[in-house]
Amino acid sequence: MDSATDPNTIKEDPVSVTVSAPPSKGIQQGVGESLSSSTSPAAPSRYESQKRRDWNTFLQYLKNHKPPLTLARCSGAHVIEFLKYLDQFGKTKVHMTGCPYFGHPNPPGPCSCPLKQAWGSLDALIGRLRAAYEESGGRPESNPFAARAVRIYLREVREGQATARGIPYEKKKRKRTSLTTSAVGINVSAVAATQAVDYGGVSGGTAGNLGTATTTTSL
Repeated sequence: MDSATDPNTIKEDPVSVTVSAPPSKGIQQGVGESLSSSTSPAAPSRYESQKRRDWNTFLQYLKNHKPPLTLARCSGAHVIEFLKYLDQFGKTKVHMTGCPYFGHPNPPGPCSCPLKQAWGSLDALIGRLRAAYEESGGRPESNPFAARAVRIYLREVREGQATARGIPYEKKKRKRTSLTTSAVGINVSAVAATQAVDYGGVSGGTAGNLGTATTTTSL
């Protein structure tokens, strides 16, 4: 997940400083007060903003749950229940077994199959909620978003959607770092692998491509 689209990049708002001084005394004090009041903190990154919204949505879900749930009593089963609840807001067509377009990556016409959340969106959501849980004081060993049942559910969703939509999800293997040593110098070349996340048409695919970085140190 180029610097223009990196969700972890913090963009600072432009700061405008207006200095106003009293007509006679307190000029230096007026300047200090104006500078402190006109300086605003850096805006949170898109990732942090989305993580905060996701966390608030989950807490509201627990509050509206019948019976209401507390975060301390939340388990992996409740997380899976939350993911299934989100399917009603999905925008990805997942064909049923009896649909004539089952397994067809580009169906020629519409069908009555339900819309669901794409696997990529759910996987990214769980990653943000897992981080938000621990940032809120939760212990990693009791993190319900890292539960084995949640991982199994996500794997089943991925495989099921891949079959139903005819779009396989494949992980790209990372290239190993190659080291070359000679008597004249040491050349270290690291080639970062391309990582791609398929969001299944819900929020669009994002791919981060890292170029080749070469460092040469002469002896």
